Amino acid sequence: MGMLVDGKWKDVWYDTKSTGGAFKRQDSSFRGQVTADGSSGFKAEAGRYHLYVSLACPWAHRTLIFRKLKGLDKAITLSIVSPLMLEEGWVFDDTPGTIPDSVNGAKRLHEVYTRAKPDYTGRVTVPVLWDKQTNTIVNNESAEIIRMLNSEFNAVAENPDLDFYPEAWRDEIEAINPFVYDRINNGVYKAGFATEQPVYEQAVTKLFEALDELEKRLTMQRYLAGDRLTEADWRLFTTLVRFDPVYVGHFKCNLRSLASYPNLWAYTRELYQVPGVAMTVDFDHIKGHYYRSHKMINGSGIVPKGPILDFTAPHDRERLPKAA
Repeated sequence: MGMLVDGKWKDVWYDTKSTGGAFKRQDSSFRGQVTADGSSGFKAEAGRYHLYVSLACPWAHRTLIFRKLKGLDKAITLSIVSPLMLEEGWVFDDTPGTIPDSVNGAKRLHEVYTRAKPDYTGRVTVPVLWDKQTNTIVNNESAEIIRMLNSEFNAVAENPDLDFYPEAWRDEIEAINPFVYDRINNGVYKAGFATEQPVYEQAVTKLFEALDELEKRLTMQRYLAGDRLTEADWRLFTTLVRFDPVYVGHFKCNLRSLASYPNLWAYTRELYQVPGVAMTVDFDHIKGHYYRSHKMINGSGIVPKGPILDFTAPHDRERLPKAA
C-alpha cells in the first residue's frame, strides 16, 4: 500500500502515529459528476466511461453491483485489478478474475491517476470512473458513483426503472447512511488498522454496538430504509458479505460472527441471492487480498481455508413487508 506525492509513487503505509494509533480515511479527490443531460461537462453516454475496480474492495464492490443490476455492463467498460496489493499498490496481472486496462494500458493503477493529474498527491484507490472522451478521472468516490449509475445512465441502462434512491425513501436513506458508513463500513477498518490497544477496543466495541442496533432494526422491517431495497442496503451488504470470511479474523472483529445474528445473516443471504449479485462476489479475491496484502497484520500471508458459509441457504425474509 502506498500513495502518490507530487505524481511520484511512494510505498508508505497509513500514518497512525500522528493520530494516536487511529486509522483516518482520506477523502476522495476526484468529485466530478456524470449527468444525463451533460450539464456537468460529463454526459452519460454508452461506451464513453470505464470503471476500474477491485473484486476485493467493498467500496468498489458497490459500483459493480449497481452496474450489474442497472444493466450497464455493455454501456460502461470494466477493468479489474489484481487482489494482491503490495509495494506498487493496485496492479494489473494475470491472476484469474482480473481484467487488464484496455483504455490506458496501465500496469499499475497509480499510472491512471497521474495520467489524469500528473502532480497528484494522495492515495490511489478504487473505484475509479474514467472518461474516455476527455481522458481523465471523473470520480473516485463510490457513494457518488453509485448515485450516477442509479439515475444518470437510465437512457442507456437495460433496467432503467430500477431505482435504489427513490424520492419517497430519501430521508430514511440519508439518515441511515452516515451511521452505517462510520460505525460499520469504516468501522471494521478502524478496528483492523488500529495500532494501539485502547483505540482498537473502542473501535470494535462501537462496531458491534452498531451491528446490534441493526439486528434489532431488521426484526421490525425487511430493509434498512423500510419495505424497499435501496442503496442503503447495498452500501451495508458489501461489508457484511466480507465480515465472517475476513473481518472476524483478519481485522479482529471477533466479538461475534455475522452468522450468529439471525436477522443480519438472513438479510445478507437475501441480498446475495438477488439475481446478478452473486457474480459480483469473489471470495478468492476478497480473502487473498486482505490476508496476503496486509503484511503488517498477517506477516505469513497464509489465507485461512474457512469459514464455511452457505449464502444460498433460504433466508425467510419474506415474512417481513416486501419491497414496493
